[in-house]
Amino acid sequence: MTHRLALPALLLCCAAFVTLAQAEQVGEVDTVFKLIGPDHKIVIDAYDDPKVGGVTCYVSRAKTGGVKGAFGLAEDKAEASIACRQVGPVSFSEPLRQREEIFSERQSIMFKRLRVVRMVDPKRNTLVYLTYSDRLVEGSPQNSITAVPVDRGTQIPVK
Repeated sequence: MTHRLALPALLLCCAAFVTLAQAEQVGEVDTVFKLIGPDHKIVIDAYDDPKVGGVTCYVSRAKTGGVKGAFGLAEDKAEASIACRQVGPVSFSEPLRQREEIFSERQSIMFKRLRVVRMVDPKRNTLVYLTYSDRLVEGSPQNSITAVPVDRGTQIPVK
């Protein structure tokens, strides 16, 4: 394999091992009218946990509009709320890590991301989900948490 093809092949292989949830927009509401560009809004997205069947997380977050928002140059606020629910029979595709990021999305053109992390509470047989925003230099302490108890008959497999 030539050196030109080695890097794309390596990136493709690495991407196959990363399984992050994909967002599906459920709805949105406008919060501020903008004469030029899209309005400021609150967006609600659904994320199916990629390793836990039957669990969906709903995240609401602010989305900045205006001219900067239209071109993807605006920095969205760090505030977000999360609610995860059992939406079907709970099943596991593989053992879970004690703590694992299941979703990450850029909130500004540089360095700011919204993250959703799953943690396992084996003592209570519960999945705990946390959403927060971070930056390369300075993160935000604003966060939101939710938990999904799993029936005692279905033990959560932990790595």
